[in-house]
Amino acid sequence: MPLPISLQHPFHAMLLGYALLSLTPTALADDEARQVAPTGGWASVNGGTNGGAAAKSTDVYTVTSPSALLQALRQAGERPKIIWVAAPIDMTAADNGGAFQSHADQDARGKISIPSNTTLIGAGDQGHIRNAFILIENASNVIVRNLSITNPCDVAPVWDPNDGKDGNWNSEFDGITIDKSHHIWIDHNTFTDLPISDANLPVENGKTKQCHDGALDVKKGSDFVTISYNVFDSHEKNNLIGHSDSSTVDEGHLTITLHHNHFTNVAERAPRVRFGQVHVYSNYYEGDRKATAYHHQYSIGVGYKAQILSEHNAFRITGASQCSHVVKNPGSASKTGAISDTGSQLNGADLNLASNCNFAPANWTIPYAYTPTPAAQVPSTVPAQAGAGKLLIR
Repeated sequence: MPLPISLQHPFHAMLLGYALLSLTPTALADDEARQVAPTGGWASVNGGTNGGAAAKSTDVYTVTSPSALLQALRQAGERPKIIWVAAPIDMTAADNGGAFQSHADQDARGKISIPSNTTLIGAGDQGHIRNAFILIENASNVIVRNLSITNPCDVAPVWDPNDGKDGNWNSEFDGITIDKSHHIWIDHNTFTDLPISDANLPVENGKTKQCHDGALDVKKGSDFVTISYNVFDSHEKNNLIGHSDSSTVDEGHLTITLHHNHFTNVAERAPRVRFGQVHVYSNYYEGDRKATAYHHQYSIGVGYKAQILSEHNAFRITGASQCSHVVKNPGSASKTGAISDTGSQLNGADLNLASNCNFAPANWTIPYAYTPTPAAQVPSTVPAQAGAGKLLIR
């Protein structure tokens, strides 16, 4: 059977949807695929992040199936490579073995491991990833852009009677996990649980049988990560930064920026931080504290030894009236972190973090140039620019 991977640049207007723009479709597509992480985030520091920008023409692939995607990743190895996702990739498709039969089976066949020096990018609005978990582990110089990612649903959640006051269901598999890696740029993607909403999950042992884990987690000593212009929708525990309070490998690492992301119906962890020097600016948060599913609990979690600089974030949370409704320490009261804020707003009013939330101020300096969007403008600008399919909207 011939290899189902193109080694050319098939960037025609119909596929990429750029026909109304003044530049040629081929030039525009190639430019976006070879873009490096811009200043404005940690991924630009200490050498920067260029993914597969230096790829030769023989290491530019267009994939339309799980087998083609996995083969492209294996074939190119750690050479600079660009992989265009030009059709929905479903890891339960027939060419990858069909529906998962067990947790172990899902762990083996649902994994998309991204090696160093890779740009993984969706073509137009066709780049969908389903029933998969993307793992960036022991890698560097990776870019993931313009993908619509359905957060994976664990086929075998495990009941832990000792989790919390009354026990909880626990699941594995994130939309994207970044472990022990550095120089990563996650840009213009859309993450969602839908169509498998928590509202439709069964209740067992008195608790929702939660099958989702994280949307995008960064852990285990990772560094120089920028998370920009993404949409995070309909999810419970969204962004975990730092593995655990006892994870000493994270201390002195986790240099991460989140900017111009749109969080819609995200219950918590947007992000939840331990240890890291994390810059959170010009993000837009929408939610409802009384929603049936994904009811808002908090947005920014200031965990153990966190050092968070927050700027010009806009929180529009129905039922929220004070800083502690959106910024809190979600862990032990004896294990505190630090946060400073400038210019953020809660439902149109100043957040007043210093007077209402009682955190120690963060004590580090941002090492890159950046331009925040003022909080008053964030609700109108970020939804227009964030998410898959909007790479060329500036």
